[in-house]
Amino acid sequence: MSQDEVYDKAGFGRSAPRGTRPAIVVVDFSYGFTDTSYPTAADMRAEIAATRRLTDVARERGFPVIYTTIAYQPWEAEALPWLRKATGMKALMAGTRLVEIDSATGITSGDLVIIKHGASAFHGTNLASLLTAAGVDTVVVTGATTSGCVRATVVDAVQSGFIVLVPRDCCADRASAPHEANLYDIAQKYGDITSADDILNWLGQIRSSD
Repeated sequence: MSQDEVYDKAGFGRSAPRGTRPAIVVVDFSYGFTDTSYPTAADMRAEIAATRRLTDVARERGFPVIYTTIAYQPWEAEALPWLRKATGMKALMAGTRLVEIDSATGITSGDLVIIKHGASAFHGTNLASLLTAAGVDTVVVTGATTSGCVRATVVDAVQSGFIVLVPRDCCADRASAPHEANLYDIAQKYGDITSADDILNWLGQIRSSD
């Protein structure tokens, strides 16, 4: 029995119906992840460009566009267990360029920016309440990295009651193996893996926000 057959027999990998009130959550496309002059970064230009296609349309149609960034205070560098495991993240200090959202994303002054201290955009933040207050029922998760903060955000999004869509060409990682493995696992358990073109087509079919 193939891997796909095992998951299918167990009842995984089903597609969830999409809602009519989406939001785009762009996870950690900050310079610390996108500017390859920093050791924590990788080349994410293609994924940023694909994501910008979505955010530009969503913004025009009145749907929420929310960015996240990881930013630490100096005292957190030695206090948080995650930073003892992933020591490279200690460089993401509040007030530095590394935590600024990459301007190539097309971020505007009207977009929300969630500052987080862990992998998930939901953990320790008010993201869930902001989405709920906006009437959001479907969250499109993009950004970096697929195997880390994107995956954690996806898991918390579905656990918070949102339908989750993940366009694979809008997610980036430092290596292809963890990228593909986590997209596969997300598709089986947490959200639908799709593409920027598919999301754009869907955005064009649903009513704009009033």
